[in-house]
Amino acid sequence: MRYGFVLPYGDARTTAELASLAEEHGWDGFFVWESIWGLDAWAMLAAAAMTTERIRLGTMLTPLPRRKPWDVAGQTSTVDNLSNGRVILATGLGVAGMDRFWLFEDDPGRKVRAEMYDESLEMLQHLWREEPFEFNGKYFKSRKVDELDPPPPPAPVQQPRIPTWVVGAWPAPKSMRRAALQDGWLPHISPEPGEKEGTLTPEVLADGVEWIRRERAKHGLGMDGYDIVAEGTTKADDPTAADEVRKWADAGATWWIDADWSSLDPDVVRPAAEARLKAGPPRPN
Repeated sequence: MRYGFVLPYGDARTTAELASLAEEHGWDGFFVWESIWGLDAWAMLAAAAMTTERIRLGTMLTPLPRRKPWDVAGQTSTVDNLSNGRVILATGLGVAGMDRFWLFEDDPGRKVRAEMYDESLEMLQHLWREEPFEFNGKYFKSRKVDELDPPPPPAPVQQPRIPTWVVGAWPAPKSMRRAALQDGWLPHISPEPGEKEGTLTPEVLADGVEWIRRERAKHGLGMDGYDIVAEGTTKADDPTAADEVRKWADAGATWWIDADWSSLDPDVVRPAAEARLKAGPPRPN
């Protein structure tokens, strides 16, 4: 299992400094929140790329239907180049019903966002290949030009694509299939009637992992290199943290993402993040 840390709020300088601290103390990944109106997450990760050498870098997460896929391709390729192939693109549909998230436009609805999500994921595969292409989707299009001046931007270091994690709502087959055919599953549990949110447990995760295994096999795909991502909060001074995280590893998780979203106050976030990072990831002894 690999271990990542999410900086819930901070500027580019903080990101660069804390990513370096995370690398120094044995973490495997460093992630930042991508907002709709706020500091540019990919500029922050570019700063982190210049202060680190090993740690993976990404967002948690990019609301792909809200973004132009060619912009995302350019940003991710830039940071992948700077970091020599250390980017992870974590993606989701985007949050419904949050005022700040839909401050500048109306939510087109889950169905439209899902269609845009699928088109974006498909188009990214072409945008990362350093060659002209033709794409004729419902929401996104590209006219094929044999020779572009200037030429297409350089492909990212990681090929055939930057590893892409996708939110899959268990047990919804269409949502889960979208995740299964990319490079990683970010679990979301569909709520039961009358509930606001579903509850993810190691047992539920294990069921989802087995479904993904079967679905990938139908498409001739194995599980090697495929990530299962579990997210939660552990405390720096908790001696039981590693035992709790082990339950998720036993259920099939390949990444543990430590994330504390309880405060977005920079004066609270910075010292708390420093303390958690210095304590190191919750690895078993």
